[in-house]
Amino acid sequence: MNGLDDFQNRLGHLIGNLSPSAVRQLAASAAKRLRASQQQNIKRQHSPDGTPFKPRKEQPLRGKRGRVKREMFAKLRTAKYLKAKGVNGDAVVEFAGSVQRMARVHHYGLRDRPSRGAKATPYEARPLLGISDADQQMIESEIIKFISHE
Repeated sequence: MNGLDDFQNRLGHLIGNLSPSAVRQLAASAAKRLRASQQQNIKRQHSPDGTPFKPRKEQPLRGKRGRVKREMFAKLRTAKYLKAKGVNGDAVVEFAGSVQRMARVHHYGLRDRPSRGAKATPYEARPLLGISDADQQMIESEIIKFISHE
């Protein structure tokens, strides 16, 4: 049984009693909180389950001089690319625009071309989005707080 099924069974009845506009508002606020959690995971360079990302590959000896000064996915975690919205009562956190493809390659560990003329390179799997137990509890408390104010 999926962990979200139990979650939905417990709170589904309470959410079902809300008006459609209240459900949209609840979904949007839960999505924003979930996005903040995902941004913190990406900033800490950890997957949603708490394991650290695999480090970058070493650069070739005659490659760029100096160290890489920016952490991985620094721009990817900004609100410009990581969108949070409430759609039809669902809280959605997704990558938007042109970065979806790059995020999918890193999330699943696929092969991609780093530049136009380069050969395809395998990437390590670095899960960017996901729901942890702490996220489930946070969403649960957000729902309970929202319902208690209704």
